[in-house]
Amino acid sequence: MPAADLDPPALDPRDAEDLALLTEAARAAGVIALRHFREDPESWEKGGGQGPVSEADLEVDRMLRAELGAARPGYGWLSEETEDEGARREARLSAERVFICDPIDGTRAFLKGEETWGHALAVAQGGVVRAGVMFLPARGAMYAASLGGGATLDGAALAPSARTELTGADALVSAAGMRPERWKGAPPPVTRHFRASLCYRLCLVAQGRFDCSISVGGVWEWDAAAGDLILREAGAAVSDARGETPRYNRPEPRLSGLIASAPGLHRAILDRLAPHD
Repeated sequence: MPAADLDPPALDPRDAEDLALLTEAARAAGVIALRHFREDPESWEKGGGQGPVSEADLEVDRMLRAELGAARPGYGWLSEETEDEGARREARLSAERVFICDPIDGTRAFLKGEETWGHALAVAQGGVVRAGVMFLPARGAMYAASLGGGATLDGAALAPSARTELTGADALVSAAGMRPERWKGAPPPVTRHFRASLCYRLCLVAQGRFDCSISVGGVWEWDAAAGDLILREAGAAVSDARGETPRYNRPEPRLSGLIASAPGLHRAILDRLAPHD
């Protein structure tokens, strides 16, 4: 069921403190990334079809791991660009709180010189995201949320769209997500859009600029964690592709899709999806 239907965990003063820390770290990450942006940084393809990575991704990752780790030495660490095996994985799974970070979410856009990439940083506890930011340095835009504290864009409160009709809805979705086999019958007749960064897509739904974001394949936790909380705190609906509430900091940090939408669309999307493994 969408997380909006669940009783929220108790508030914790550490959430606001962690949000402030993430905000500061995201801005510092932006300084590093902008030095490489549109400067033809070295890049290469990861193995296993995981897409590109650049020297900027790795430099940002090193800084975040050092600075956040120094500020919160007891927290675990999960990042797209840090190997998650052995003692490091055991440490994050046993930690009370864990950082979940994508140093540059939307690396393809970054390498193309587009502005729709950012730093997605979150803190989770007990499977629940407690604080999260998505910062787009090329636009100076900071999406932020803490549990029970609302969601904002540069300090202004966010709210999702009020749309209730799926036909014609503005949907952020990949071509793969609209393959006929993903749906019961034909895919829904939505107006399709795309952005390279998944976290940015989630923020755009939280902001009400788009009606939904549909990701039906596997989704890495670092791509989703910050946006998940921003969506919830804005009042949007969010679940995995089976309609279940995502849980974070799992041994295998991969979600079974992610469906984010205006509250009035969520059930209609889930009802149209084919059964999901």
